[in-house]
Amino acid sequence: MADEPAVRVLLIEDSEDDALLVANRLRRAGLRIEYERVEAADAMAAALRRRAPDIVISDNGMPAFNAEAALRLLRDTGLDVPFIVVSGQIGEESATALMRAGAHDFVLKDKLTRLGPAVQRELREARDRQERRRAQAALRDSEERFRLVAENLQDVLFRFRPGPAPVLEYISPAIAAITGLSPEQLYERPDLLFDIMEPEDRDLMRRSWQSPTASPLPLRWSRPDGARACAEQRLVAVYDDDVLIAVEGILRDITEQVEAAEQRQELERKLHQAERLDSLGQLAGGVAHDFNNILGVISGHIKFVLDELGPGHPCRSDLANIDHAAQRAAALTRQLLIFSRLQPSRPQVVNLNTVVGEIERLLRRTIGADIEFGVELTSGREWVTIDPSRLEQIIMNLVVNARAAMPEGGHLRIRTADASDIPATAIGVPPGVGDYVCLTVADTGCGMSEEVQRRAFEPFFTTRCTGQGSGLGLATVYGAVQEASGAITVDSAPGAGTRISVYLPAAAAGALTTAPDKPTAEASPGEGQGERILVVEDDDGIRSITRRIMTRSGYEVSDAATREEALELLRDDTRSFDLLLSDVIMPGMPVLKFIETVLALRPTIRIVLMSGYTADNERRLPAGVPIIDKPFNAETLLHQIRTTLNSRDI
Repeated sequence: MADEPAVRVLLIEDSEDDALLVANRLRRAGLRIEYERVEAADAMAAALRRRAPDIVISDNGMPAFNAEAALRLLRDTGLDVPFIVVSGQIGEESATALMRAGAHDFVLKDKLTRLGPAVQRELREARDRQERRRAQAALRDSEERFRLVAENLQDVLFRFRPGPAPVLEYISPAIAAITGLSPEQLYERPDLLFDIMEPEDRDLMRRSWQSPTASPLPLRWSRPDGARACAEQRLVAVYDDDVLIAVEGILRDITEQVEAAEQRQELERKLHQAERLDSLGQLAGGVAHDFNNILGVISGHIKFVLDELGPGHPCRSDLANIDHAAQRAAALTRQLLIFSRLQPSRPQVVNLNTVVGEIERLLRRTIGADIEFGVELTSGREWVTIDPSRLEQIIMNLVVNARAAMPEGGHLRIRTADASDIPATAIGVPPGVGDYVCLTVADTGCGMSEEVQRRAFEPFFTTRCTGQGSGLGLATVYGAVQEASGAITVDSAPGAGTRISVYLPAAAAGALTTAPDKPTAEASPGEGQGERILVVEDDDGIRSITRRIMTRSGYEVSDAATREEALELLRDDTRSFDLLLSDVIMPGMPVLKFIETVLALRPTIRIVLMSGYTADNERRLPAGVPIIDKPFNAETLLHQIRTTLNSRDI
């Protein structure tokens, strides 16, 4: 039809007359075509790079470049393009070999009337393959979105098939938070869900699953851990020809007690997970790079969606929760990188009392209700120079360690005080006189023997049962204190509890800090004024989000998926760029060589780098090149871009 695009045909043919013959035959068959004739491998490769054809038709009689070579070149590109062989004569063995190699058909030149129908058939089948791939990709995306939603919802989704042999077909992981039973346990024994239910509710639930209604039904469980949980059930019946084939439902937690228990369990799980991740520090770099890209895509798209939704939209809260979870995941990654020395420490002058006060609520939730918890903050020397995240890590690990020493409950105290000297028993800097701030965490737990005290700060040493700790908690404390030029003392005995004191050098209030040279989330973004930005990022999602953020803010943005592609753009004298924004960790050319090449091509261009982990690379990068940590938000990115563009330094 006239409004359909012309079929793009790539002809492998050394005779212009034969090429015209083939083209005219296709037109007589009703095809609207545009064709390009090539007769050598390099010309074919160039044509394929310029634009993928809809079909390739190759002569098999050319001595230097036959159909087999053309087919092999096409397959090497990975393109799914039909390939038809046209030949004056071809033996059965040659034809069979070409078909096995991937040719879709072959047509003899004395029977060119077959060519038009063959091309039409192959074009239809190619379109069908493309549609199937798109449909399969859409289905995978849909299933993945459903899985992520289901596994991140606090509500429990389930599907139950009634009948003579009832089967629990699906139940989301949130069931464990309500009942204490994992999906795996319930798949194996669905009756466990009834076994732990309050007796008077069992028949109600069974009847509701046999005759489902949309009316809410409150149900109560006695969890295996002894806690009680209550959930509201809503059901939907699934029928096939008026026959009930499945029951789908939602369980929503409606008890504060279970919510508190979930929070404690989740926090404990994250703490244990963090300890185990610390032990895998050598693997953190590559993981953090990919993980931060994923988090950046999640947070970026959430921001875009939130910008489009009205203030009262019901989805805003869910999106905010997802974004909050992504930020917590990003914070966890940053902690792992700091411990693994893959990201530089950023010491600042901070107030110890303020930090303790800010995380006091989290600490109370961490230790549980069976432990009496107290905080005593002494005014005086309160300021210390330390990375704030590491100070929080010191406090948290000491509290978690003290809690573990009191399984039956007890007393836990945090105290801050001035100190004028470091005791001789201290581990760390040599004992002596000076101005220090002392943080003490004391418990009434089981205490430690002298042998345990000697090994307490060794990595992976633990007195807990297997699976209840990695042995990195106190080792992490020791590393962070050492880095801050501090010291630690331990006062403990079996049955007499434990008191651990951390001594940090005092700093003057309001002293200059060694602040990070990277923008914070609170930095004010800057609007673009049409400046031309080149974004170099191999992750499609991050590249797309970055371009969208800057385009919406008034910048003119080009992008490249590889450093080689970026250099080609920079070599084009018809294009001008004010700033290059590039990922640090990319395949191919090393980042230092890339920067040198960029500056050789464009000496006045500004450069900003971004990366999921940066320590080893930062130490080798030219001074003055700013780096944005992934995942970053729009405000951080725009502020750094604006700051760099406004700077006089290159």
